[in-house]
Amino acid sequence: MEFGPKGADSACALSSASTERRRALVLGGSSEARALATRIAADPRVAGVISLAGRTSAPLAHDLPVRVGGFGGVEGLTRYLIDERISHVIDATHPFAARISANARAACAVANVPLLVLTRPPWVPAQGDRWIDVDDNAAAVSALGAAPRRVFLAIGRQGVADFRAAPQHDYLLRVIEPPQAADLPPACEVIFGRGPFALEDEIALMREGRIEIVVTKNSGGALAYAKIEAARTLGLDVVMIARPASADAATTHSIDAAMAFLES
Repeated sequence: MEFGPKGADSACALSSASTERRRALVLGGSSEARALATRIAADPRVAGVISLAGRTSAPLAHDLPVRVGGFGGVEGLTRYLIDERISHVIDATHPFAARISANARAACAVANVPLLVLTRPPWVPAQGDRWIDVDDNAAAVSALGAAPRRVFLAIGRQGVADFRAAPQHDYLLRVIEPPQAADLPPACEVIFGRGPFALEDEIALMREGRIEIVVTKNSGGALAYAKIEAARTLGLDVVMIARPASADAATTHSIDAAMAFLES
């Protein structure tokens, strides 16, 4: 369900008509969350806090107060919403953060707090792309095939252990934080980097790394798109892992629409 101007009208029924300052919880972890935090911080009508899972030791700065760590499941998040008198929740987590998104839907339903999902649109194949669409990591492992290949594993550290099931391949894994050594496939070179990445740098990385195939998640957005362009330029196959299925929640790709939701 797409949230837009008409959705803002209907959302009025979900929140109080009071003129009290709105209290917004932003579930962060994406560039969209950081951009939204900047807008909220500049709006005197809204008091906001952004929550981060704490998976990176040096998160980027935000313009809102930040809380780090989990809530303790649906029950803990529900209690937080009630205790902190949260009036609106915006789920601006990474598109693959399925667990916290599910917990947010459940907690908001119990606490009767309106929820909006702010996410970037997924990538779609362009002319020249050679995508192999798969549903999950296990299917991505199968898509690599039996013959040994040099694989650029651009999925972050979450789920890298799944690729231990295909030890015949030679992996180049790019991460922000160091992975657990026990999670790595036997032949795996680890490099560190945080987007955005330049197209020419991605092309050089794949050429110098003798990459034959790329594995990535369909996270969307511009920050990591250069690797898709680089694979297209070099004529490489891309194993594209689809986003987790999501429940029917009000959704937008627009920061403006998210602000309109908070003002409703």
